[in-house]
Amino acid sequence: MFSPYSSLRTGPVRCAWRDYRRGESAETLIRPWLAAELATDDARIDLTRDARGRPRLRLAADAPGEAPIRFDINWSHSGEALAVALGDGVDVGIDIEWLRPRPQAMALARRFFAPEEADALARLPTAEAETAFVQLWCAKEAVLKAHGHGLSFGLERLIFAPRDAHWSLVACDPALGRPEDWRIEAFSPLPGYLATLAWRPRLLQCPP
Repeated sequence: MFSPYSSLRTGPVRCAWRDYRRGESAETLIRPWLAAELATDDARIDLTRDARGRPRLRLAADAPGEAPIRFDINWSHSGEALAVALGDGVDVGIDIEWLRPRPQAMALARRFFAPEEADALARLPTAEAETAFVQLWCAKEAVLKAHGHGLSFGLERLIFAPRDAHWSLVACDPALGRPEDWRIEAFSPLPGYLATLAWRPRLLQCPP
């Protein structure tokens, strides 16, 4: 089970994190937490994957086609930590990253990020740039996971700018909606880890 102190709630999103060992089934670890959060039996929790591999959550009593699915779920693991987010009436994404040395951070930024983002990272001292790179990566991945396409959509198709020690979404592909549609919250769930939550109001259907 997830420990009570290893969780937070922000708006319509509940989030929790715990220790994780490589090779463990994240879904198996998540299900008891979901059952507790939703005050339901594990047997009612129907977790499936869509065509892109994104997890979808439905309670067994929900009848297909009657109403939009109320809850959304997403999870991420890195190093020895697992994080999960549960959204109520929103599309939600989460990414967690272990803070390890990333000597290729700038090369990756130049290859995958928008030019203005890479330029902003290049202006920072090396140690700060590596942490800022992880923060930016987390933010981008969380949004793209909530969108439903993941990294294949293109990291350069959403642009962040550094503001008050955080990254703010300032422009994005129309398929992602408007930047102001998104709520993005960065935090440190455990020593040596960074995580970001992203959510927006639930769309009636997933974009193509």
